[in-house]
Amino acid sequence: MATFIEHNAPVIHEFRTNEWRVKDRKFPVLLLTTIGAKTGQKRVSPMAYLQANDTLYVFASRGRAHRHPHWYLNLVANHQVSVEVGCEAYEATATPLSGKEHDRIYAKQASRFPQLGDYQQKTDRIIPVVALVRKQ
Repeated sequence: MATFIEHNAPVIHEFRTNEWRVKDRKFPVLLLTTIGAKTGQKRVSPMAYLQANDTLYVFASRGRAHRHPHWYLNLVANHQVSVEVGCEAYEATATPLSGKEHDRIYAKQASRFPQLGDYQQKTDRIIPVVALVRKQ
């Protein structure tokens, strides 16, 4: 079975060499670089996102797994991340949402991509929503 890094390497390569797009994806993709909570090494993760106004939001779904994805644990340990989206790259601060703001953004994305709503129904954990706010 391929590791997370092996699985994502072709997606990352395609994103960076295909005008910041990934073919055959039904949702927009960004690359999020976090710093490993244990290793201190940079980790790049492709993921779906939602843009609302000037903020990008990502969702720590990990399918219907009962544990948070590693990238989420990394950004909880270090909120400073890098984002590649469209034709630009920038530094951002990652802030997990809670309460009504979490619920509002999650519902908005789940209405666009119903599988996200299905993931929540199939796990006991609350799937985190993270705001990626560009540093000025």
